Amino acid sequence: MMPRRTFLSSALAAAAAAPGHTSRAVEGPLRVAVIGHTGRGNYGHGIDTVWLHLPETKIVAVSDPDEKGRTDALKRLQTTEGFADYRPMLQKVRPDLVAVCPRHVDQHRDMVLAAVAAGAKGIYIEKPLCRTLEEADEIVTACAKAKTKLAVAHRNRYHPVMPVVAQMVADGAIGRFLEMRARGKEDSRGGSLDLWVLGSHLMNLMHFFGGTPLACSATVLQNGRPVTKADLKEGDEGVGPLAGNEVHTRFEMQQGPPGFFDSIQGAGNASAGFGLQLIGTEGIIDVRTDKEPAAQWLAGSPFRPSPEPRAWVPITSGGPDKPEPLTDIRTLVAAHVLPGRDLLAAIRDDRPALCSAEDGRMTLEMIMAVFESHRLGGARVTLPLQNRLNPMGLLS
Repeated sequence: MMPRRTFLSSALAAAAAAPGHTSRAVEGPLRVAVIGHTGRGNYGHGIDTVWLHLPETKIVAVSDPDEKGRTDALKRLQTTEGFADYRPMLQKVRPDLVAVCPRHVDQHRDMVLAAVAAGAKGIYIEKPLCRTLEEADEIVTACAKAKTKLAVAHRNRYHPVMPVVAQMVADGAIGRFLEMRARGKEDSRGGSLDLWVLGSHLMNLMHFFGGTPLACSATVLQNGRPVTKADLKEGDEGVGPLAGNEVHTRFEMQQGPPGFFDSIQGAGNASAGFGLQLIGTEGIIDVRTDKEPAAQWLAGSPFRPSPEPRAWVPITSGGPDKPEPLTDIRTLVAAHVLPGRDLLAAIRDDRPALCSAEDGRMTLEMIMAVFESHRLGGARVTLPLQNRLNPMGLLS
């Protein structure tokens, strides 16, 4: 069973971002510059509009190389100053906060470093963090040196039900904690792209519930056979060289229970998949991403058939089988309000964001470990990886 101390410390940290948490007062609205790129990742999933929900912030400028996209964004974001290039925008505006919105990760490193150089106090960035661990190392180092707080938009990490789930596991709700099992969305992107784009959410949650990943063993297949260099193509969303429509992965985790991630192209459907299950000797807690309720609990051994039906019990931020006390929970999570509040608190209180640059790097470390293990014939690789480049580009 995972040590109670570990879960409680995680729960307390997550609670700091929940509604009702108080921090020192803000002196005037923080000025936000929004970086988008219509046609190449656009504005992510609400990374641009969250600031309209936060009275402590004010959007003052938008950049987008696409003229129509920029015009639309100015109207949508209720501001007037637009730029075709984010670099002169950052140098002229010198914003307090920068929203790095595009989903295409090949742009993230340069955008973050430019924001840090312009003196940004905080950065909110679409996931995943960047393309390679080499880039992630640069980002972490630059932010630490400048004392810039960076938060990654793994919005489910900020969900107030997560510390409740952590407490339940610590209290023995599922008995002895045995393993974590995650599956991607497994749609047309199933396999390696699913790991990159959607599996990153699950890697992040696995890190939260299981502690630091220590090692990984994995296989990446294309139509049932191991991926080779000949299979590689440029991946969607700027992720770099990619191949594989099937991924099978096992992680060794700091707190003991191993974590598994699997994704097979076409194996998912609209009502199942894309989630993480915490499995114990006396129950299962199922965590869904972008769903409400975000978690459900099934008591009883998952390995012992029961003659009586067993019902899934919803878990809310109020606890198992309790009404959700937050009437606007969907907006708080889906519109990134809780992550935004946490980033503001991190700046005021001089602490890391709940999903910090280091956490974003760890999520990327897990993704890269899958490809590195496959490159080495399924060998067990330890984390952090010595290879800081994209292993897919090194396939022989």
